[in-house]
Amino acid sequence: MPQELTTRTERIRAALTAAFSPNELDIVDESHLHHGHAGAAPGGETHYAVKIRAPAFSGLSRLAKHRAINDALKAEFASGLHALHIDAA
Repeated sequence: MPQELTTRTERIRAALTAAFSPNELDIVDESHLHHGHAGAAPGGETHYAVKIRAPAFSGLSRLAKHRAINDALKAEFASGLHALHIDAA
């Protein structure tokens, strides 16, 4: 998905939906809470919280869920996503 056509929130939503077909997906840009901290950028879109519920996570450990989510968002981390708080089930 071209970065110039969407916000990071929209790209995260698209990537996680494609990878996991979640029943519930909440994405919150928390960048404003990290102003002046490592990885923060003037335009924001660097620090996010994600709450995701998906059958695809059934039987996976917490670590495996986090690894799968981080892998699905690899392009976002490469383009400026600095931190991701994950609540996955």
